[in-house]
This record gives sequence, structure tokens and C-alpha cells, in this order.
Amino acid sequence: MSGLPPMAGQHPLLELRDVSFVRSGRVLLDRSNLALAPQGRTVVIGPNGAGKSLLMRLAHGLLEPSTGAIVCRCNGSAAPRQAMVFQRPVLLRRSTIANVTHALALSGVPRRLRRGQAERALARFGLADLAQRPARILSGGEQQRLALARAWALEPEILFLDEPSSALDPAATKAVEDAVNVFHDKGTRIVMTTHDLGQARRLADEVVFMCGGRILEHSPASSFFDAPATGAAATFLRGELVLDPHEPATLPATRR
Repeated sequence: MSGLPPMAGQHPLLELRDVSFVRSGRVLLDRSNLALAPQGRTVVIGPNGAGKSLLMRLAHGLLEPSTGAIVCRCNGSAAPRQAMVFQRPVLLRRSTIANVTHALALSGVPRRLRRGQAERALARFGLADLAQRPARILSGGEQQRLALARAWALEPEILFLDEPSSALDPAATKAVEDAVNVFHDKGTRIVMTTHDLGQARRLADEVVFMCGGRILEHSPASSFFDAPATGAAATFLRGELVLDPHEPATLPATRR
């Protein structure tokens, strides 16, 4: 299903054009089309194995599609500033602040500016007192806030979040949701996956529903939750097991 039209007079910020991803002859993402407007919070939901995390990794450029094209534009640039926060944060064996300054160094920020930017990011997410603590001994919630602070320091134009609060307690989950809204209020485009329908209702401006490696719906959150357009989505929202509406697809693992 095609995505919502972009805002009037603007190109989509992110487009997937007939994107498929094949591994070992199995189609894990099948001919997906999606167009996201420059602003907003898109939440991607669907049953396990739907292809949500794969979609995120492709959109962020961590994987290349087997067929099709992905176009991401920020301020008209073909090389937008992006960041991604994973379900389990990827942290270096360094101090909390060094995890942020290292990311800034990789992004080309001059040395003289790195520490100040890192300190401000840690303070923004309540981690200033933990700046010198080894990152890998932080609690799960603190590690996720560090990942968000690191992303914040990079000033991304688009932020991908893949199940960022799935292993956290309610207080840490709220901290993550508050952080998502901080990014959104600053103008960062949010694209996020979650299994938590309550979280999706709280955060989503629009919903992308996936099942069986396909995008089945893309609609405003209110429309999706009030009146899903497909039986698979309605079944999912009822908390029932969703059977793949399509037969498993296979094709040779060749690139176009």
C-alpha cells in the first residue's frame, strides 16, 4: 500500500520505492512503497516477523535493498543527518560521556566543541551525574537514555527507534516516551517500532501496519485505531493471532 501523500508543496522526507529484501531465496520484505512527510511521528506496528526491524534498518541505510530504491531527503540534501536507537543500546567500553564524544568525532564535530555538546546532551537526558561512569554498567533505562542523548548530540533530522522501551520498566518507558516527544518538539522526524499498542496510541501521528513482510496500511493514527482498513490489522488490534494473509514468497536472491 502506498504511503500518505507528502505535505503540500514538499517532497517526501523518506521514500521506499518498490523495496524488497531477499535472503537465502526468501523474501523478507516484499515490494514495499512508503512516503513519509517531513514532520511527524510514524509508528510501525505489526506481529512478530512482520518485517518492522528490517524496514528500519533498510531505511537507515544499515542494509541495502535487494530491489527497489530508498530516498531520504532532509533540507533538500541527499545525505541527511540520521540516528538510530536500538532495542538494546550499542555502547562502547568507555565512560558515559566518551560514548557521546566518540559519536561526535565520527560525525566530524571539531574536537574543541565535542565535550560541551556531550555535556549538554547528557544534562538534557538526566545523565550529567553519570558522565564518568562506565557506560556498560548503567541500568537498562540509563543506557537507553544514553543512546538517546548520543542521538540528540548529533542533531539528527530523522531519528529511527526500534523497540526502544521493550525491556524497560514503566518509569524508564515513560522517560523514553518523553524523550521521543523532546526530539519531535525540536523538529526531528520520528520513525519508531513498538509492540506496545498503548505506546503507539500515545505517540503516533500516523501508523504503518506490517504483516508478512508487507506494508498493509499507512494512515493517520486516529483512523487506524478507530477503523483499521484490513482484517489483519483489526485482528492485531484485538490482541488475536494474526495469520500471514499471503503465502510465503520466494525468488532468486539477485539484485536489480
